[in-house]
Amino acid sequence: MEFGFWDIFIFATYALMIIGIGLWVSRGKGETSEDYFLASKSLPWWAIGTSLIAANISAEQFIGMSGSGFAIGLAIASYEWMAAITLIIVGKYFLPVFIEKGLYTIPEFIEVRYGTNLKTILAVFWIALFIFVNLTSVLYLGATALDTIIGGGDGSLFMYSIVGLALFAAAYSLYGGLSAVAWTDVVQVVLLIVGGLITTFIALTYVSEDGGIISGLVHIYEVVPGKFSMILEKGELMTPNGADAWWDLPGLAVLIGGMWVANLYYWGFNQYIIQRTLAAKSLQESQKGIILAGFLKLIIPLIVVIPGIIAFVLNTDVDGNITQAATDPSFIAEGGRIINDNAFPWLIKEFIPTGVKGLILAALAAAIVSSIASMLNSTATIFTMDIYKPYLQKGNSEKGLVKVGRISATVALVIAVLLAPQLRNLGQVFQYIQEYTGIVSPGILAVFILGLFWRKTTNSSAIWGVLASIPIALYFKVGPQGWVDSPLFVEIPFMHQMMITWVLTMLIMVVISLIEGKGKNQEKSIVITKDLFKTTPAFNIGSVAIVLIVAMLYALFW
Repeated sequence: MEFGFWDIFIFATYALMIIGIGLWVSRGKGETSEDYFLASKSLPWWAIGTSLIAANISAEQFIGMSGSGFAIGLAIASYEWMAAITLIIVGKYFLPVFIEKGLYTIPEFIEVRYGTNLKTILAVFWIALFIFVNLTSVLYLGATALDTIIGGGDGSLFMYSIVGLALFAAAYSLYGGLSAVAWTDVVQVVLLIVGGLITTFIALTYVSEDGGIISGLVHIYEVVPGKFSMILEKGELMTPNGADAWWDLPGLAVLIGGMWVANLYYWGFNQYIIQRTLAAKSLQESQKGIILAGFLKLIIPLIVVIPGIIAFVLNTDVDGNITQAATDPSFIAEGGRIINDNAFPWLIKEFIPTGVKGLILAALAAAIVSSIASMLNSTATIFTMDIYKPYLQKGNSEKGLVKVGRISATVALVIAVLLAPQLRNLGQVFQYIQEYTGIVSPGILAVFILGLFWRKTTNSSAIWGVLASIPIALYFKVGPQGWVDSPLFVEIPFMHQMMITWVLTMLIMVVISLIEGKGKNQEKSIVITKDLFKTTPAFNIGSVAIVLIVAMLYALFW
């Protein structure tokens, strides 16, 4: 992939602009922990909404979801469209409690509602998750994407990309904290959406005879109508490698099943996502930001899923089959396996003209760097406020907390940079890590949901619930792999596994709470009032609009 002068100029201008904005908005913002970790609680709704999307969208979407679009089609968009509705629930029912309690971190809620021991356990877990899973995998996937696009995938730029992405994110986020992260995210989101749309629109002009965008959309729909099915039945759609797509997206589970477990955990109780909403000027401002993020989620599939479908159409024969004769060699690995994740890099390499490539690369870098910066800030926040401050701090120095935050973020980044190259030896690393992270997410979600909305939930039941959820999840996940023929184990899709684990964990917690608490409300329980969940007309109108649009999309592509 050749880069011209203007490509290099555009990318360099973008990098300097982001670092400059980050340092400018964060000047004088590192005096207190509230300045550094919560941006002085001064973020407006539009900064919150864009920052939520910037933290969420990374190489996973641009590379991984485009690859899923290539393999499965539009059905993978359920992760985006159902997230829009999940955001409404988070804004109406979770945020009012979090903001009323004045939280810095999600583990703080555990302490407020349950106790210190469980909070510390989960704080350590989340720090480990951010460093060893989130940061490491984003650096790995981002570096792999850049190496594929710029270096042709030969590995020559892999380590340089890891170090470059890490230094880029560190250049403004370590000094400026959440202010730098959130305000630069405004620019990053505009860039990644514009860059993504340009890629989609240019690619669409190559799949129709008249070179039109709309006719291109119509053409790919007519050529591969099966790729536009949102609710998959078993055996309905096979991936290029011969797997049944139903196992990844099992029918109605995307609407009423396990996807809710994944989405509620991710959008409601994930520190690096929820932190910018805790930094809002007010609850109403935070809720307006949630609505903006919901609308933005509706258009993300146009940027990251449709390109994958386009790449599939352009690499099939007249019968719609992927063959060595019809497919670009870069999609075929040793043994004939199809590399789905090459869809987005291939489109850029083949169709994006010189002069625009720099903008597209900047959009991809924006998606990666904004996620890294968010994860660094949240890792530092949890370590400083939930581990260092209660157990290690001597005195009450606010500047000391900020210093510890910067040091802990630096250490986290160095560890991730050292570990990221090791993921090359694990094959399908991201999918593997995501599934095994999902082993603990149902139990943690159960603890939060019952802690928020059932006053009889006890501290002991929460601890036992988290512990019990792991063997329940492992029964479904690991059992069938070791004893496939045993009648003791059943093999079901991962979304079903998460839903069943979540329900069983809540039942265990309810039984223990009723036995231990004898039906009494707990002293630390959350008192729910009618006024707590009142929302503004703007929030209500936006919510109804999002729900109607999602319903229309599913009705159209059912």
